[in-house]
Amino acid sequence: MDNARDIVAKRVLVTGGAGFLGSHLCEALLKRGNEVLCVDNYFTGRRANVAHLLEYRNFELMRHDVTFPIYVEVDEIYNLACPASPIHYQYDPVQTTKTSVHGAINMLGLAKRTGAKIFQASTSEVYGDPSQHPQTEEYWGNVNPIGPRSCYDEGKRCAETLFFDYHRQNNVRIKVIRIFNTYGPRMHPQDGRVVSNFIMQALKNEPITIFGDGLQTRSFCYVDDMIDGFQRLMATPDDVTGPINVGNPGEFTMIELAEKVIELTGSKSTLTRLPLPTDDPKQRRPDITKAREVLGWQPQTELAEGLKRTIAYFDALLTGSKQAGSAL
Repeated sequence: MDNARDIVAKRVLVTGGAGFLGSHLCEALLKRGNEVLCVDNYFTGRRANVAHLLEYRNFELMRHDVTFPIYVEVDEIYNLACPASPIHYQYDPVQTTKTSVHGAINMLGLAKRTGAKIFQASTSEVYGDPSQHPQTEEYWGNVNPIGPRSCYDEGKRCAETLFFDYHRQNNVRIKVIRIFNTYGPRMHPQDGRVVSNFIMQALKNEPITIFGDGLQTRSFCYVDDMIDGFQRLMATPDDVTGPINVGNPGEFTMIELAEKVIELTGSKSTLTRLPLPTDDPKQRRPDITKAREVLGWQPQTELAEGLKRTIAYFDALLTGSKQAGSAL
């Protein structure tokens, strides 16, 4: 990723920095010589995810909730703060919406004041249960605005609205990325998402839970590839605002994923079925034409290789390995 290397070290704020994606991003930014301020309220993020970064003299960790303003001086802002798994964002849906909306307002206000470039971690969930497949950035989506998932879906859609309005009205320099399913080490073991669910169940030889007929599809992007996409978008000229889809266009059914996890873990797990949750998308696959053309980005990690690394992480958690730390 030589085209996106930092020329001058920057002071970078990462909200949600102790979360799954945020911790990997903080690590990547530090390796490039940046000064990183990691902000998290630890609702789903964990201090253990960034404990190894405390040895960097240019790393600062702050407990803070983005629904309240923060007054710091920064060059760039990556706004990742928001619970991203259905179990967590449906636990307190009002707070989820506030995190997306108030958090965006507060971070955009900070960017406006400081002149910082600001990145919004949006989501493929803005497409809802899509009637277009694969999903391009021009697709407006099919979202239930009053369903149990809407606190996240509509919160992220509103955040995108705010980003583009601040850009048009106040000339704030924005970058909006739409993240498709991402997996890898430091995922929360109880976050309820399919990769972590399947791996944890397989490692414990428990039945693997398939919702519905298991033929619904997802596309899985390994975390290192996703973080590469983040940095490539942030390094683009100011006239590149996004939104840009970043994800792996390889598509797998839930049954195929479960079978692959069982194979790689050597598990004795069998499959068990439960009803499909309300508004759960039947298909989800990104069109990454823009990412290829604008960012020169495409995923590099095959599903089997990424799953092996993720399985090793969760296995270490279950066996109490020091490598995984006290993340549980």
